[in-house]
Amino acid sequence: MNKFSVIMTVFDNGSELEQHLPAFLTQQYEPGYEVIVVDESSTDNTDDVLKLMKQQYPHLYSTFLPKPDVHRNRKRLALTIGVKAAKNEWIIFSDINAYPQSATWLQDISDNLSGASGIMLGYYKKSELRMRLFEDMEAVSDYIIKGERQRADGHKGTRMRKLRGKYDFIAVRADEAHELLKRFEQPVGFARLLGLRMRIFFRNLF
Repeated sequence: MNKFSVIMTVFDNGSELEQHLPAFLTQQYEPGYEVIVVDESSTDNTDDVLKLMKQQYPHLYSTFLPKPDVHRNRKRLALTIGVKAAKNEWIIFSDINAYPQSATWLQDISDNLSGASGIMLGYYKKSELRMRLFEDMEAVSDYIIKGERQRADGHKGTRMRKLRGKYDFIAVRADEAHELLKRFEQPVGFARLLGLRMRIFFRNLF
């Protein structure tokens, strides 16, 4: 069965970690999994919260991205650090405010994965988990570029979830994760964004 590494980035999300991280850490998933949190040099109690939780949950790991700078691909860099630390064959990119609404979240994802090259986008709608598989990186590219376009404070809190569009997580094979991350935070002008929206609309994904 599939083994997962769930990766997320945080910045000054100590309160959200206390509230929502247990939902990631208490999954009923027999094959086992790990959760990797990449701290973007938070200035609140994020580090303290992670230290306490790691004592309770041995499958929680944390690392950090050095002090913030003006690098526009900062989120991609943070997730890349998480991928390098990951040990399992499947990567799930999520965030602390897109937490699982069921203890069977990982099992449900695993049950719906198929094919050696599968890439999945998923989200909750009225507590129902919805998932869509893509055959390859090219097929999913428009959704990633549109959803992960750079915006001010886009890595923080619920704003990131809204800006990403209609998906809360991405599941991808570990050997394809770096290729997927190349689609993150690409500059998207108005004309290109309109084109992405139109292509996604006509594909009628969700």
